[in-house]
Amino acid sequence: MLRFADLVEKNIEELAQLETWDNGKPYEQALTSELPIFVRLFHYYAGWADKIHGLTVPADGPHHVQVLHEPIGVAGQIIPWNFPLLMFAWKVGPALACGNTIVLKSAEQTPLTALYTAKLFHEAGLPDGVLNIVSGFGPTAGAALASHMDVDKLAFTGSTETGKIVLELAARSNLKPVTLELGGKSPFIICEDADIDKAVEQAHFALFFNQIDSEQFEKVLRYIKSGIDSNASLQYGGERVGSKGYFIQPTVFSDVKDDMLIATDEIFGPVQTILKFNDQKSKRATRYGLAAGVFTRNIDTANTLSRGLKAGTVWVNCYDVFDAAIPFGGYKMSGIGREKEFTASTIICR
Repeated sequence: MLRFADLVEKNIEELAQLETWDNGKPYEQALTSELPIFVRLFHYYAGWADKIHGLTVPADGPHHVQVLHEPIGVAGQIIPWNFPLLMFAWKVGPALACGNTIVLKSAEQTPLTALYTAKLFHEAGLPDGVLNIVSGFGPTAGAALASHMDVDKLAFTGSTETGKIVLELAARSNLKPVTLELGGKSPFIICEDADIDKAVEQAHFALFFNQIDSEQFEKVLRYIKSGIDSNASLQYGGERVGSKGYFIQPTVFSDVKDDMLIATDEIFGPVQTILKFNDQKSKRATRYGLAAGVFTRNIDTANTLSRGLKAGTVWVNCYDVFDAAIPFGGYKMSGIGREKEFTASTIICR
């Protein structure tokens, strides 16, 4: 795994070009942000490999009790199109470090970097058959993987609707355990005592979004239209960018009400909805619980909100902070289990 990370660094420009060509994201983002994180992730997971130990547990009576940490076996993994390399790392790194074999299905829109990095893994000395990449569509290749009787564990990142199908297929086959990282409607809560300039800077970053596919493009435009039809105030954007590709302007709505679709549904596009709240006990009708951000100068407010929000990750005075050691996953309709670790997290940035 360490040799693989070194090979990624050696081929980092080619991988960044391939990720941009495959996915449509800016080259600078792939080269200076995502690939360095990718390398860091595999350095981190490689450090797990010789540190996975069993336990000796005291028990009543003349018994010697050992708790063993064992590989689960064949890990089936299904990753999305929006972060192909990072989702590859989140899935493959911990599974390999813990001694499992892997069958990974890449998104049909973005298969190239998974195939390239698998080739680098073999150059690094990974035995044949340990890491297997399947390129295909969800209803065929993905469904076959979820239903396979010889797959011992399944990890899926994608939409809530597809996650339900994956969970059902896993249950109908061999009842394999499933980790699901699904949709989100992550609030960005700005309290009255917040550093407004910093909050606006982070909100601007949160609006950044890569190219999307044609189906998602039409879906986002429908949500924008529903916001206009619901009498929310369109403050900025709302149109496509250019005539090629599937880019949409950063879009901001104000005067949004709790029952509007743009307030309740995951849009998965560059659409920001602005709502007001009166106090910390205000409740929002969301069925998701993936992440949240809280901006405040008051430590009591930060503690109260971060513990009161049903979200897997709560960022305090920051947003979209990730690290190899920080778990990620959601509550409610945002999924089951955690990527990389086993507990929820609160991140405080200063």
